[in-house]
Amino acid sequence: MASQKPLRLGVNIDHVATIRNARGGPHPDPLRAARIAEEAGADGVTAHLREDRRHISDKDIARLRAEIALPLNLEMAATREMLGIALRHLPHAACIVPERREERTTEGGLDVIGGRAGLGPIVSALGEAGVRVSLFVEPDKRQLDVARELGAPVVELHTGSYCEAFLHGDAIGVARELSRLQEAAAHGTSIGLEIHAGHGLTYDDVKPVARIPSVVELNIGHFLVGEAIFVGLAASVRRMRELMDEARAERSALVGGA
Repeated sequence: MASQKPLRLGVNIDHVATIRNARGGPHPDPLRAARIAEEAGADGVTAHLREDRRHISDKDIARLRAEIALPLNLEMAATREMLGIALRHLPHAACIVPERREERTTEGGLDVIGGRAGLGPIVSALGEAGVRVSLFVEPDKRQLDVARELGAPVVELHTGSYCEAFLHGDAIGVARELSRLQEAAAHGTSIGLEIHAGHGLTYDDVKPVARIPSVVELNIGHFLVGEAIFVGLAASVRRMRELMDEARAERSALVGGA
């Protein structure tokens, strides 16, 4: 039996900046949050620099890139402005996401098929600069095929529909969406993509996704920052890390005993 791939945790610190911006001062500081997340067991930090700068700012990206040891994953729209920023700061990774001004949060995956003409040059430019490119997509094999054709080495599977079904107690929906994630992850791995996943994950629903063997990274933010209000950021990150590790151990035990 092949050894199971390790599962990394990327902590998204966007909503630390959301709280800071509500008051307009310097606190709470996203850089401090990144350092706490690292100490608590995070493997990377994710920050989404939106066109409207509603949370993370340009200054935040510069400070994160210069002052933290963890790999920085810059979430960005597929625009010339964001490409220029990414090429200037050269984060470890750039995850290209769909973005609309009126949305509260990212509402779904990229249409890689329909947008391939615009995405191609951005994926190429980032890759040539040494930035590891990820495309945030729905768990759809066709989208993954085109992501691979564009030369993106990584895809991040949108887990939002699975999390919504879980939240509403829709057992059929949970089973359906989890199956889609499992099938997409296996397919992506088979065609040479590295598989990440994220959006909406919580303590309650993370384990089934963490058990998917070909997923190597989960990116989680809003829930961890919200939970930090009650228990502290270090404790919220440590608990998520524990649950992810437990899920992988449970899967290994199950497969090993089969």
